[in-house]
Amino acid sequence: MDKVAQAKKMAAERAVDFVEDGMTIGLGTGSTSYFAIQRLGERVAEGLRIRAIGTSKRTEELAQAVHIPLITFSDVKELDLAIDGADEVAHDYSLTKGGGGALLREKLVASAARRFLVIVDHTKRVHHLGKFLLPVEVVPFAWELTHYRIEQLGCRATRRRQDNGEPFITDNHNYILDCDFGEIVDPPLLHNALKALPGVVETGLFIDMAYAVIESDGEHVTVEYPKS
Repeated sequence: MDKVAQAKKMAAERAVDFVEDGMTIGLGTGSTSYFAIQRLGERVAEGLRIRAIGTSKRTEELAQAVHIPLITFSDVKELDLAIDGADEVAHDYSLTKGGGGALLREKLVASAARRFLVIVDHTKRVHHLGKFLLPVEVVPFAWELTHYRIEQLGCRATRRRQDNGEPFITDNHNYILDCDFGEIVDPPLLHNALKALPGVVETGLFIDMAYAVIESDGEHVTVEYPKS
């Protein structure tokens, strides 16, 4: 395991320490969340009783494989905890998410959690967001018009494609536009401008949502509480 993978694993396993018996939790999508799901599966095998909601079909499959009981929002209206990664974490703890294409479900789950734990390796820290292209989920109908209007806000946007060249389709049957805005100095302003456009479903900007940011460099783990 290389150092970045080790860092992801350490951050994920530290987050799982927050999980207590009887909790309902949200499970994120991506390589760092994978390690959290694996560790949770081990704790379930040891007797931990939890229920979980996944942020993607892939996450649900991983959870089922390690015998984590899954529920839906017809069963609960609030989660005790959500654990998920991020593509970028800025100095003000705003986040870019959506590299895996699950940003809408990830935001729904994070917003339903009393505590949202963000797990990252040290390479995800930036001063301002923008190095990682901002994912924006849009409806397929008139996506070309939505694409044009997004670019009018000052970016270059590209429709995400699969490895075979076909358009990437989210679990919600939408498209993802990956947007290069350069340095994002005012994430709330940009988020609001994007959400005001008809056809935009959600943005990958997660603002003022993290309860804790758990970071590792492969040797040490730090836990920071943005709102403390």
